[in-house]
Amino acid sequence: MSIVLENVTKIYGIQKVLNGVDLTIKSGQITGLLGPNGAGKSTLMKIITGSVIPDKGNVVVNGVDVGKEPLKVQRTLGYLPEHNPQYLDLYVKEYLSYVASIYRVKKGRIDEVIDMVVLGAEQHKKIGELSKGYRQRVGLAAALIPDPEVLILDEPTTGLDPAQLAEIRTLLREVAKEKTVLFSTHIMQEVVEICSDCVLLSKGEIKKQLTRNEIERGTSFLEDQFSSLIP
Repeated sequence: MSIVLENVTKIYGIQKVLNGVDLTIKSGQITGLLGPNGAGKSTLMKIITGSVIPDKGNVVVNGVDVGKEPLKVQRTLGYLPEHNPQYLDLYVKEYLSYVASIYRVKKGRIDEVIDMVVLGAEQHKKIGELSKGYRQRVGLAAALIPDPEVLILDEPTTGLDPAQLAEIRTLLREVAKEKTVLFSTHIMQEVVEICSDCVLLSKGEIKKQLTRNEIERGTSFLEDQFSSLIP
């Protein structure tokens, strides 16, 4: 279970959003993606999921070429986009049942995922009645429904309070034991707490890839690295 990007380039109009990105993300680990707004993080994630086609380069997920067999890849992916689209008039469990029906998974999986993301007390509420943090949990639950081999999470902890953050961190650590996880964040402590490595992206290019040993130097070190990406 791995993700390999080779010379991935994406251009919108005259703007080169990604410029020759080479990256390998190994299985069984959590890779953080750090970068300023507009660095290309969301575009990179969308290309991995097959929802955006690169202008140049190749993406291979678990040995499958995304460009040639996008649906095969998407069956192995769980994806939480930055702007988490949901049906606000549906009840939480109703919505997750709908997602489960798309993936044709057993109904028992719905209750498993609700327990995993600690949504039991909210499952009979309408999504529109939930706080932003709980809506994020619903999005994460939807991404986990098919028990994906690869999990792509774009700002997954947005809106979570400290207690919820701790719960989601624990969940991601457990998930990463059997999956490949890539997630973007602006929270340096998040990277320190759970990431195996961290990719620094700026102006569509990978500037650095930090190891776990470097990450353990702490949030001040990461903040300095992040600041170096900003002109």
